[in-house]
Amino acid sequence: MIAEEVSRVVEKHADRRGALISVLEEVQQKYGYLSPEALQAVAEKSRRSLVDVYSVATFYRAFTLTPRGKHHLCACVGTACHVRGAPNVVQELKTQLQVEPGETTPDREFTFETVNCLGACALGPMVTVDGRYNSNVSTAKVRRILDKARMGTQGEEPASDERNFPITVSCPKCHQSLMDASTPIDGHPSIHLETPMNGSRGWVRLSSLYGSHNCKSQAEIPLDSIAPLHCTHCSEELHGAGLCPECGSPMAVMLIEDAGILQLCTRRGCNGHALDLNEPEIAGRPSTRTAG
Repeated sequence: MIAEEVSRVVEKHADRRGALISVLEEVQQKYGYLSPEALQAVAEKSRRSLVDVYSVATFYRAFTLTPRGKHHLCACVGTACHVRGAPNVVQELKTQLQVEPGETTPDREFTFETVNCLGACALGPMVTVDGRYNSNVSTAKVRRILDKARMGTQGEEPASDERNFPITVSCPKCHQSLMDASTPIDGHPSIHLETPMNGSRGWVRLSSLYGSHNCKSQAEIPLDSIAPLHCTHCSEELHGAGLCPECGSPMAVMLIEDAGILQLCTRRGCNGHALDLNEPEIAGRPSTRTAG
């Protein structure tokens, strides 16, 4: 069954640039994660080595080899965070969640992981929940962070929330920039995309301030409708890896400049998102991040 589905996906993306990433994204979207059987099938159907497929699947943390929880919680244990008390924070998270790093809570509420750097060494100890940064975390803050995640993000204005920060993104298919300085949102260049509207395609501009859900569109997009996002350069749909943890809708994916992957829910009105800023080594290529 998996082999048949993978064969269909591989044929769909044949001769496309970046086909393997697109194949893995669609397979994960179908099954929720990349199982050993799925990776083997992708290797066989795409006529690639299993080592190559596995390397790509483990390059971005947006791909997962095991089922994840509703919330992805990540604590930095790099040098800068370590000397500021990260080991105590990690121990408190383990106590509160009753799981070890790399595990998911029995209720599938949290998947807990540790990394060597989250790219904000001066603000450690750092903990992210669903990509939202929490800086200067102490053991006393852990309970509040977990409770806030369970209740959902409550909101300060995006521009005044110190956890929000601007990002620069490009298309994962053609790698051209999606930034539009001519139409700023939240005081920063917007992300210029397209989506189907009234039988054709209209423009959509999203805030590049991570944590903000402000946007503009050429025409009104009905609430709760799915709005697939397309690159304005190559017109390819930006399929995400997996489904939205909030509503189960498809995710759209973009590359963050020198950093990783941004995923956004395509359902109008849902604020589901995921941010991967960790770049592990792949096929001999060193991470661009320094330990911190």
